[in-house]
Amino acid sequence: MCAHARCSDIQSRRTTFMKANTTLLGLLATSTSILDNTSLFAGPGKSPVASPPPFGYKAGSAASVSNLKDKIKHVVWVLLENRSFDNILGGVNRPGLDNPANNGDVCNPVNVTNAQGASLCTRLKDFDSIANDPDHSVTGNNFEFYGQFAPDNTAIQSGKITATNQGFIDKQLISYPTITPDLAAAQVMGYYSENEIPTLLDIVDDFTTFNYWFSCIPGPTNPNRACALSGTSDGHGSNDNNFNIANITVNSIFETASSKNISWLNYDGTNGAFAPDALFYSWTAANAKSNIVPIENFFQDAYLGTLPQLSYLNPSCCDLNTNSMHPDGNVSFGQVFVKQIYDAVRQGPHWSDTLLLITYDESGGFHDHVPSPLAVSPDNKTYTEKAHDGESYTFHFDRLGGRMPTWLVSAYTPKGTHREYGHKSGDGRSGGV
Repeated sequence: MCAHARCSDIQSRRTTFMKANTTLLGLLATSTSILDNTSLFAGPGKSPVASPPPFGYKAGSAASVSNLKDKIKHVVWVLLENRSFDNILGGVNRPGLDNPANNGDVCNPVNVTNAQGASLCTRLKDFDSIANDPDHSVTGNNFEFYGQFAPDNTAIQSGKITATNQGFIDKQLISYPTITPDLAAAQVMGYYSENEIPTLLDIVDDFTTFNYWFSCIPGPTNPNRACALSGTSDGHGSNDNNFNIANITVNSIFETASSKNISWLNYDGTNGAFAPDALFYSWTAANAKSNIVPIENFFQDAYLGTLPQLSYLNPSCCDLNTNSMHPDGNVSFGQVFVKQIYDAVRQGPHWSDTLLLITYDESGGFHDHVPSPLAVSPDNKTYTEKAHDGESYTFHFDRLGGRMPTWLVSAYTPKGTHREYGHKSGDGRSGGV
């Protein structure tokens, strides 16, 4: 069971989310909302409590939006790959972070069907690449969160079944039966020390870290990236070929930005098997292919002060020599990439009016001790897949994926603050836990 008291509290909460189009203003509203420390989540039977906003603006108010638009002229959005909050920040000893360093290590059974059997715990890990990529499919996440491949959806929604996040070691052993339990635990339960993540530690100390930012979908890369860009994955739950042939037809942040005469570019870092995220969409393929440019252009544009209003960055993905942090890529390469982005923005002429959002697409099958909340489905679409054990499971897009590290970086974000907010299924809003 979860060793931290916050876990049982969060498991008992039913969270509702509103569907909305993801627009540039919606993205900017994220930064507005974090300045108002209003808790949209509360303990069982309790009402949300709002503390005074530190900068005098109520989140979402006309005055707050006006103040934000007056200060922020450029948004740089970096979407990294496949890491959980505890995997990256589990060893960071800073007040306010909900992680093993502050709250103590937690354990998973080697076999979820034998609770009295052997268990292994979160621990500091070596600075390495993960050769055995953890399962982050929809049914793989099911097993990791609920201990079964096809949990009863009605029971989840009613609260009869709650996520315990106890299946990570067992699932890694199912995926890679020749490895030892201790190696499986090191791969999926391990977290980095402060010395191993110096760039990210500097960001934690100097800017704002979100404690509870969850992926849109408990599933893999492309559906989560589409959901981040559109508020829905359009019913997709796997990295199917529709993403490679620009066959996603829902509205995206790029289409919305263009309709509002907001300039944007998708800076692409040579994604190997994956298309640039903007090219998931048929609208982009038909109308804005020229808005997709090499990642190298970003650094020149930032230094010269010629960035568009919205810069969306795809890192390279997803093998050993890439910088997205996706296994088996090394976290060190990802940190170099993040530092290069920060340095380009910080040393460019538009630092004072730029908001830099750094996050991940999903948690990648890595352990996190905080269970994911429920959500309102953005549409009526479902996704069905066959699990490892042959079971068929249909997902209704009514709960979120794993918790991920997320940072807000700008001249206006409070130094070293740890906000208890998270991303809601693409709706651009924030809420405390």
